[in-house]
Amino acid sequence: MIDPIAISALQHWSYCPRQAALIHLDDVWSDNPFTMRGNILHERVDQPGSDLRGDIRVERALPLFSRRLNLSGRADAVEFHQDGRIVPVEYKSGRRKARAADDLQLCAQALCLEEMFGCSVPEGAIFHAPDRRRRPVVFTAALRATVGRTVADIAAMLASRTLPPPVYDARCKDCSLLHLCLPELPARPADLFTPAPEAACASF
Repeated sequence: MIDPIAISALQHWSYCPRQAALIHLDDVWSDNPFTMRGNILHERVDQPGSDLRGDIRVERALPLFSRRLNLSGRADAVEFHQDGRIVPVEYKSGRRKARAADDLQLCAQALCLEEMFGCSVPEGAIFHAPDRRRRPVVFTAALRATVGRTVADIAAMLASRTLPPPVYDARCKDCSLLHLCLPELPARPADLFTPAPEAACASF
């Protein structure tokens, strides 16, 4: 079995499979104004700890895992309500996007929480910093199924060590990896990762 898949990989894959592969297969990362804005926001919310808000206990930077899905990561915040409800909350520095990448990431967190605590987690929330408002997200059967398919796709990519071909479209201008991905160029043989033979390595 491959190492646990980072929950954040689902958000990256939903946005662009090639971006996800560059980050989680090739360990490539670069910041731009959008990612830096997100980093600043998460510096404030990613400090581990807990506090009480009335009768709600809030755990921050809570480690998450799912053996069934082979996922690991952490939640920005998880609310534990007195009536037994568990509500994951994800913080985003931007407004709601047309794609469901953020919802997919949050649903993966919910599936981890269900496995960890043995209870149902039917919905969560995303806090969009520009609007300073929480947006509820219901974890429908369709969204849960999409999480499963996405995890399977990522696992296949990691197992094959194959970098998906570039797709040059409107997403690229906002991607911090644009200058590393070079999507305007055709797919190259180097996109298929082939480790050096052991004999060749031993000769150095």
